[in-house]
Amino acid sequence: MELIHAAILLHEAGKEINDANMKSVLNAAGVKHEDAQIKALIAALDGVNIDEAIKESAMPVAQPTQTAKQEVKEEKKEAKPEAAIGLGALFG
Repeated sequence: MELIHAAILLHEAGKEINDANMKSVLNAAGVKHEDAQIKALIAALDGVNIDEAIKESAMPVAQPTQTAKQEVKEEKKEAKPEAAIGLGALFG
C-alpha cells in the first residue's frame, strides 16, 4: 500500500512516477521496499490515467435529505429541556 501512496504523492506533486522518484519518496518515509515491487507498480501504471482512476474509485458521499436534517433539528430542540432538567436536579 505504501507504494501506491508514494505513486499518488508523486502524481499529485506533478513529478514523474519512475524508479528513482519512488525510491526517494519511500526512503524519505522510512519504508522498506523491494526494487521488483517498484518496477511492477511502475509497469502497471504505464498508460493509466491516474486522475481518472482516482475519480472513478471515489465513493460518492451521501447527502442528508431535508427530512433527515429536520429530524436532527427536532432532536436537538427536544434534548435541551431534558438537559436543563437534569442539571437542575443536580443543583436544586
